[in-house]
Amino acid sequence: MTLYERHGERSLDRPVLVVALDGWVDAGLGADGAITALLSADSTELVATFDGESLIDQRARRPVVHISHGVNEGLTWPVIQMRAGTDRLGADVCYLVGPEPDFRWPSFVTSVVTLAGQLGVRLVVGLGAFPAPAPHTRPVRLAATAPRESADLVERVGIVQGEIDVPSGVWGALELAFGDAGIPTVGLWARVPHYVSGMAFPAASAALLDGLATIGDLSVDSTDLHTAADASLQQVDDLIAKSAEHTSMVRQLERSVDAAEGNPLDVGTLPTGDELAAELERYLRDERSDGSPPDDP
Repeated sequence: MTLYERHGERSLDRPVLVVALDGWVDAGLGADGAITALLSADSTELVATFDGESLIDQRARRPVVHISHGVNEGLTWPVIQMRAGTDRLGADVCYLVGPEPDFRWPSFVTSVVTLAGQLGVRLVVGLGAFPAPAPHTRPVRLAATAPRESADLVERVGIVQGEIDVPSGVWGALELAFGDAGIPTVGLWARVPHYVSGMAFPAASAALLDGLATIGDLSVDSTDLHTAADASLQQVDDLIAKSAEHTSMVRQLERSVDAAEGNPLDVGTLPTGDELAAELERYLRDERSDGSPPDDP
């Protein structure tokens, strides 16, 4: 059973498909910031919509009602879409966006792979971010996942040493299905300092865009995200500088990461950072609420 409806007649020339479905792991809103930047920079066209009634739990992802002077003027339903646009040099790019489906994952995956085949997709790139024992004082590094058929793409990004079993989002199923279909596929994962993973971390989004440009041979502009990242990192620097304990914690992370260059996930080395995370969240929340820095911790 096909779970999508095609729209428009746009002809695409071997597009890259970027997958950024929300609802799974996205530390620091890395993938969200990256896909938002991509869609904001590009005028996109709707290619297909997926059957939300079959795929989405409306009580978990409630529609938004617009009320004007007491009058219900309609609902905006959560929807999974395939959109198409171009990069800065005119290369075709497709975007699979919207909520991760709640139901019928195998049928959804089959439908997405079928649609990608119809569109002539040459490469699929998934975007994500996870909390890691990485200091904000080091560049955000990417780790990659891919099916066996695309192992060479993993080597170009960052090899995850060792073995680990973790819960999967729908991206894990898409990776395997695209591999079976013979479509090169890679997931890009930004490593976000665990103590800032609960707030926007533009450096992760910038790293994902830069990784997408490299792996997909695309021209995308990450300038605004790098500018936002510089401002965000300065805020974190200012707070940490006020505490010898927090400064020591960051230095410890720096030493750990510098000694573990061959282990992008740093499996099994995650130090405790709950106190720093809570204080950073409070600091940045206060910054957003009144525009002035909070009192010294």
